[in-house]
Amino acid sequence: MLDRHTITILATSDIHGHVYPTTYRGNTNQPLGLAKLATLIRNERAKAQDSLLIDNGDVIQGSPMMYHYHNASLPRNPIIKAMNQLEFDASVIGNHEFNFGSQALDDAVNASRFPWLSANIIDREYHKPRYKPYIIKQIENGLRVAILGITTHYIPNWEKPDHIEHLEFQDAYETTKRWVTYIQENEAIDLLIVSYHGGFERDLATGELTEAQTGENQGYLLLNEIDGIDVLLTGHQHRKLAEVIDQTAVIQPGVNGESLGKVTVHLTKTSSGWMVQDKECELVPVEEATPASPEILIAAHQAHHDTETWLDQPIGHIDGDLSVKDPFNLRLSTHPLIAFINQVQMEEANVDISLTSLFHDESPGFKGAVTMREIVNNYIYPNTLVVLELTGKDIKQALEKSANYFKVDDHNKLVINPTYLYPKPAPYNYDMWAGIDYQLDISKPEGQRVTKLHYLNVPIKENDDFEVVMNNYRASGGGDFDMFKNKRIIKEIQTDMTELLVDYFTRHPYVIPELKTNFIVTH
Repeated sequence: MLDRHTITILATSDIHGHVYPTTYRGNTNQPLGLAKLATLIRNERAKAQDSLLIDNGDVIQGSPMMYHYHNASLPRNPIIKAMNQLEFDASVIGNHEFNFGSQALDDAVNASRFPWLSANIIDREYHKPRYKPYIIKQIENGLRVAILGITTHYIPNWEKPDHIEHLEFQDAYETTKRWVTYIQENEAIDLLIVSYHGGFERDLATGELTEAQTGENQGYLLLNEIDGIDVLLTGHQHRKLAEVIDQTAVIQPGVNGESLGKVTVHLTKTSSGWMVQDKECELVPVEEATPASPEILIAAHQAHHDTETWLDQPIGHIDGDLSVKDPFNLRLSTHPLIAFINQVQMEEANVDISLTSLFHDESPGFKGAVTMREIVNNYIYPNTLVVLELTGKDIKQALEKSANYFKVDDHNKLVINPTYLYPKPAPYNYDMWAGIDYQLDISKPEGQRVTKLHYLNVPIKENDDFEVVMNNYRASGGGDFDMFKNKRIIKEIQTDMTELLVDYFTRHPYVIPELKTNFIVTH
């Protein structure tokens, strides 16, 4: 029997439905996607003595292809079909796995030839985990590896209630601690992997807080407070991390399949069993020159082809320019694209105050003919709409929260607050309102930046009541907008916002946008 053995752990996370090397916003040879990752996986497996392949969640939602698959009821899930071909050893439930409803998730799990893990998602009826908490993989020389799956417990703050009905999301840290102890006491293992669909709330080097203490991300706590974790796979934040901290290998491989996480563990056989000698971490990047696996391309070909056809369908026409040329300046005063989205929301909800965001800085906007491609490229999340009853005080607090997106630097220049760029870009947490007139002065102290706030040319008072439409993520308090939590819900519109935009163009096939400047940001 050999007295040394090496295990290579390959990790993906936050692939978000990208199989082909494209976001469907640019060309079809972008450095991302499972088809290109497959080439890296094949190469690493060929070099490895033994290997495991683990996905860390957020895989069945996020690309136009997966949106079309779920809404057009196509016959086979393309991302699961591709993952089956790659023979994943396990996948963890991510928060976006619930976005298309419980049946869509059940269908994906049932179609998978690998187990889905999550120890802290509890079935209320049976009082036990809805998915496998962990698995044991036995490989050569009798080596036993435990893989424990954990999901961010913050999901109820974002997800539609009917999508997570009968489920309880227990604290990720407490659950990990409990199950690590259970595995250590009841399973004879040589290596423990925790695959956590969550990220880090503190800087790994300094321990300083990097985000508000919401409890959404507990990776630092897992890393520093739980003994015995050999490998900690993380995600959710879309960061790129690969380092060994004390005795734990830490990986986070970015987003959309832009890199492959790799942990190499060297073990030595002793009289008392296998002992870990050392670990190495790295991220193997996907590049434009990385060839896409033909087998994986074939697996998703029909869904990809159908998606491309669907995306190029004309929906309507904009008589004007709603294109995005400068995302930063767009956020400084009323922009026609944002005004248009707010107009659609207000018309659908039958209210006269609305808020929305520019969800990502690659948003192209609209100009001339509008196709499904433009719609899904601008509105990238499967949000629905909620109308809340808010007070003037709530509105002012929300505007103050959005004002924190900016700061004035040492050269008296207005810039993005670094907390909205790190640990991951969060442009979707800056809202722009319609139906009210307001001004934000970033030179003022935090909490005092709303210098004008009017409704129908009358100053808004703290106790005034208003009906405001917004997406369901924000209505739940997502993005630390706590002033929206537990507010009275006037109306819920359960149709996806992308479909609402299509319906709007069906009713108004030729749109002539109107622009009234209702807000400005100064410093």
